[in-house]
Amino acid sequence: MKVTVGISAHHLHVTKEDLEILFGKGHELTVHKKINQPGQYASTDFVTIRTEKSELAHIRILGPVRKYTQVELSKTDYIKLGLDAPVRESGDVKGSAKVTIIGPKGMIERDAGIIATRHIHVPEEDAKKLGLENVPYVSVRVPGQKGGVMYHVSVRVAPNSYYEMHIDTDDANAFQIKNGEELEIYKDITE
Repeated sequence: MKVTVGISAHHLHVTKEDLEILFGKGHELTVHKKINQPGQYASTDFVTIRTEKSELAHIRILGPVRKYTQVELSKTDYIKLGLDAPVRESGDVKGSAKVTIIGPKGMIERDAGIIATRHIHVPEEDAKKLGLENVPYVSVRVPGQKGGVMYHVSVRVAPNSYYEMHIDTDDANAFQIKNGEELEIYKDITE
């Protein structure tokens, strides 16, 4: 069973309230480019993430607005910032790394910094056909000189999703994976 890879660069999701603090009352996200997951997009808005040690500028907000604010960076980014962020599923920000987010009109401090888990989006209608309807995790084999096996890749079954695996830039660089590459899923490989 194969899956196409989408490499996720650093980005963040914000609540409507936090967006207005960062960009001003009434501000709305504008679509820069649609992404594969239905209804989601890269916006034209950017922020800076700052800590006592360093900062990362030009971090793109993905839309639409969400019920939580979440900063998704790679381990390499968090090392630069001097933070020890947990690996988490999207939306699980309680007790995550505290970050300062700076926009053109204001700033906020939130426990919102995570390293996103490797995950595969599976449309509800395809889950049964693929044998993934009650499978929380799979392993994914990567071919090539720097290949290997990625364990604990979470499976996210949801209606109206686009069948795709998401990894961060650290994983992509370590395994020399290119955006759009097809990898093989194994349900029977364990560590």
